[in-house]
Amino acid sequence: MSLFELIGALATIVAVFGYVNHRFIGLPDTIGITAMGLVASLVLAVAGRRFPAVVEWASVFAARLDLPEVVFHGLLSVLLFAGSLHINISDLARQKIPVLVLATVGVLLSTVIVGWGTHWALAAAGTPVELRYCLLFGALISPTDPIAVLGVLKTAGAPKALSTEIAGESLFNDGTAVVAFLVLLGIATGASEPTAGAVGMLLAQEVVGALAVGLAIGYLAFFMLRGVDSYPVEIIVTLALATGGYSFAERMHVSAPLAVVVMGLVIGNHGARSAMSAKTREHLFSFWELIDEVLNLVLFGLIGLKLITLAQTAGSWGLAALLVPVVLFARFASVGLPALAVGPWLKHRNPHAVKVLTWGGLRGGISVALALSLPPFEGRDTFVVATYAVVLFSLLVQAPTLGPLLRRLGVTAAPHERRTKKEPA
Repeated sequence: MSLFELIGALATIVAVFGYVNHRFIGLPDTIGITAMGLVASLVLAVAGRRFPAVVEWASVFAARLDLPEVVFHGLLSVLLFAGSLHINISDLARQKIPVLVLATVGVLLSTVIVGWGTHWALAAAGTPVELRYCLLFGALISPTDPIAVLGVLKTAGAPKALSTEIAGESLFNDGTAVVAFLVLLGIATGASEPTAGAVGMLLAQEVVGALAVGLAIGYLAFFMLRGVDSYPVEIIVTLALATGGYSFAERMHVSAPLAVVVMGLVIGNHGARSAMSAKTREHLFSFWELIDEVLNLVLFGLIGLKLITLAQTAGSWGLAALLVPVVLFARFASVGLPALAVGPWLKHRNPHAVKVLTWGGLRGGISVALALSLPPFEGRDTFVVATYAVVLFSLLVQAPTLGPLLRRLGVTAAPHERRTKKEPA
């Protein structure tokens, strides 16, 4: 199967999933498409008992979809840029303390809690896995997925301050998670002996370097946009910024996701105000909103399709079910404990913020891609399946019930904060 045929088959399958969901089921698009992928995987698993060739063909097709490559060197740059483009930097600045704490201390706390909890849970189930690998699982599952989070926040109806806090955390916690993942991967494989100095240098390189690269390239694009008044050219400039800027950041060995988020904030705020006409703003934001919606469907369709390769691993799914509550508890603790520390500086924070942040901490394609990139070790398949289990729980249970939870807690957006359409920041 050629690359073009593979893309065509993927687009067709995702389109069919989307049509069936919209026509007959009525779930939100990304959730419905993922659910359809899960149903298709279960049907194939049952059919495989009578028609093994069907499952073999489906598994070969799904195996051709290199999800880590597609996510980290394809979809992620565009989706992160589209998400950050619509974040108001003034709102983000007002939530800087909780966002900073959650994106750093919160991720590290969650990594440790998930790691120890997983180690104990698997040992109790009679399938022990070394602690170093359990901590590696903690690092890859701890960051919330900005793509999943931003998609749900559009319809959940959370107040602006709380939405900004959740979205800001999800956009910025990847830098901390990448550092934790790389350090723990080095420990697990024996490739490195981390020291405080080495970890500090890695953190500076990944995070501080990403901020510098993102600002430099973002403002370079800003000056280019200010020099033209042609919305097709300006759209191409931003598309080049999202993809080329991401690739450049990778070449510079800094956190490319964090760098592209900074670029999106620069263009979505300073660029939108000072470098674009009203016509350009309308076309550019509409373009990126469409790209965001379409690629979200493709990404979650991919997650559903990759379940085909895991449909036969019944034993691993049983163990994975044990780890979903471990991850949820770690999320609650990693949000609640920092809240106690920063509470004195957040006098007007919503009293239900910890509950909403816990249930709104969705996982998605980033965690799946990291899990699939794990090296071989005893227990790897369990962690890959557990990652899918956590993601499916996020998308099929947490995401649909976040809106009702907000209404039950009385945490809803004020009338002037409700928008049916994204607007420039």
